[in-house]
Amino acid sequence: MGSGTGIATYARGLARALHSAGYSIDALVASNRTLPHSDQKLAEAVLFDGPRNYNLLHKGYLELRRAFGAPFGMKAGMVENGGGFVVGREAVLQGFERIHAVPHLFDVERLHFNSRGTRLTVKLGSDCDIFHATRPAPIRIRGVPNVYTIHDIVPLRLPYATADDKAYFASMIRDLCKTADHIVTVSEFSRQDIVDFAGITPDRITNTYQAVAFPNEIVNRSEAQLRQSLREHHDLEFKDYYLYVGAIEPKKNISRLIDAYAASGTQRPLAVAGGLGWMYEADLERIGSERFLSYTAQDGTITPRRKVRRLSYLPLQDIVDLIRGARALLYPSVYEGFGLPVAEAMLLGTPVLTSNVASLPEIAGDGALLVDPYDIDAIAHGIRQLDSDDDLIAELSANGALMAERFSPEKFQQRMTKLYSELL
Repeated sequence: MGSGTGIATYARGLARALHSAGYSIDALVASNRTLPHSDQKLAEAVLFDGPRNYNLLHKGYLELRRAFGAPFGMKAGMVENGGGFVVGREAVLQGFERIHAVPHLFDVERLHFNSRGTRLTVKLGSDCDIFHATRPAPIRIRGVPNVYTIHDIVPLRLPYATADDKAYFASMIRDLCKTADHIVTVSEFSRQDIVDFAGITPDRITNTYQAVAFPNEIVNRSEAQLRQSLREHHDLEFKDYYLYVGAIEPKKNISRLIDAYAASGTQRPLAVAGGLGWMYEADLERIGSERFLSYTAQDGTITPRRKVRRLSYLPLQDIVDLIRGARALLYPSVYEGFGLPVAEAMLLGTPVLTSNVASLPEIAGDGALLVDPYDIDAIAHGIRQLDSDDDLIAELSANGALMAERFSPEKFQQRMTKLYSELL
């Protein structure tokens, strides 16, 4: 139910696609406390209640789960009719008939799996026809097909770039591939990666890609409005800056991107838009380097300006404006299961520079300039090409929009409903 992660974006896109196809959609989420059954307004308030400093009783509860798991399963509390009582959370609940919540689900599912080696059984407050976990999660609903989306196996392919428990992740992925009714993934690259690692037979795993779309009211700003917004909010000029969008974490390759940007000699600024992931200290140091600081003097006033600037925790409107207004998106990630920012930029007609590894060539197709993400000189050369070649910019913009059509909500809906019909 978060708003900023790729998995949350995938889950919302899946829910919208299925709702458009006529499905009634419930959500299963984690809560910080047990939801009351008799008072729906209070249940909704508890659903959105924030975390607390847990006492010894709660810590004892987790230790009990660590030792014994939850052999009789966990019963979910429920908020009916899409909620609407808690102010400011309507969009989170929109489109769902019911919200089912298990207290501390993420902790309990992990502790149960580590203790018993099986998926945690969750008991819902109402029946369903199919259960689809939009992330790899060792949970199950009895009596219906259980489907799991595995976006990638980054913790195993890039173990030095994540803080995950590798043994737990590997065991869980193998168990899901063995016991699930079906596995879904988001690229042919990820599909082959999972087949090679887990030994799942190819007919039990389907690549459906994912939906890439924005609300019309977000993308329908005029160019004049866009220019004004960029100038007033970010001190950027339309089509005269480069952009990176995404979390600051090792696999995103930001340190090499910053070094390549500096080596390219471009005078256009680089905006880095995204929150902090993990292991980000070296990247932040490069972003904040004094070499990107300059000063301008006007009417006796000296103003500092940065060529590389970080923009964090922006609303969707600002992200879309930044992508639309950029000369190009720079996204030389070293590993992606899909590469959502690449597909989003192509959809919006913005040229892309990205990597020639993992799923990125598959997602970008002819709609991006591909470079070796481990080669700073190659990335810098690509930036120089984008800087000087307006014909290349026009070509990438046109080709990218064509490539993005593969990820339309309509095509995603067709893939998902076909898969569900085969399972039901």
